[in-house]
Amino acid sequence: MTRAKMLLAVLLMAQASPLAAGQIPRIAIIIDDLGYQLIAGERVIALPGPVACAILPGAPRARHLANAANERGKEVLLHLPMQATGHESRVEATRITLDMSRSKFAATFDAALDAVPHVIGINNHRGSLLTRHPGHMRWLMEELLEREGLFFVDSFTTHESVALQIAAELGVHAKKRDVFLDPDSTTQTLQREYNRLKSVARKRGNAIAIGHPYEATLALLERELPLLAEQGFDLVPVSELVAN
Repeated sequence: MTRAKMLLAVLLMAQASPLAAGQIPRIAIIIDDLGYQLIAGERVIALPGPVACAILPGAPRARHLANAANERGKEVLLHLPMQATGHESRVEATRITLDMSRSKFAATFDAALDAVPHVIGINNHRGSLLTRHPGHMRWLMEELLEREGLFFVDSFTTHESVALQIAAELGVHAKKRDVFLDPDSTTQTLQREYNRLKSVARKRGNAIAIGHPYEATLALLERELPLLAEQGFDLVPVSELVAN
């Protein structure tokens, strides 16, 4: 087994470690795709607890929502657009693509960071093609290392992602999401995935969920998040889970 694969195995074991006796299961939630809809973005920022706001760098309200989130004590993530395998209905101006040179990659990443203030971490928007490529994931992790303190959450849009492997090899703090809350926005799907989030957290000790600013998703979180503490869960900043 290579050193990188050994490091990845250790990292994944830590993410999936069982809940110790007396330990309160911890949940972190990220809401993606923020920056286009003002009202939905403000509802996300108003959600109870440390829900992270992942903001698209090319969106017209990105800077406004990042500032508002920071003022409310919410963690701000750069929702970095990356090339996907299939057709993309909207191509973001700051998208990272497979045909970029190293210098173009760095310049695009810099522009994305400049567009969203208060960023403490990165997660990928789409990226089912790019996250499979070790070279580009190495470039990304090198960029994060140059900016001490930035971490990476793999949205895990493909099971072939090598992002965590490269992060482990280079010593970048990184984790992958465990649950997508809203692969569709039906009430049944949302409740099922939210319940699965809690089940994973009970089993492993912690879990990271990603959702989107859909009406049904926000309604569920507005209703359910205030109940987490009495249900025996601790809603924590995503940075706490990634750092550990």
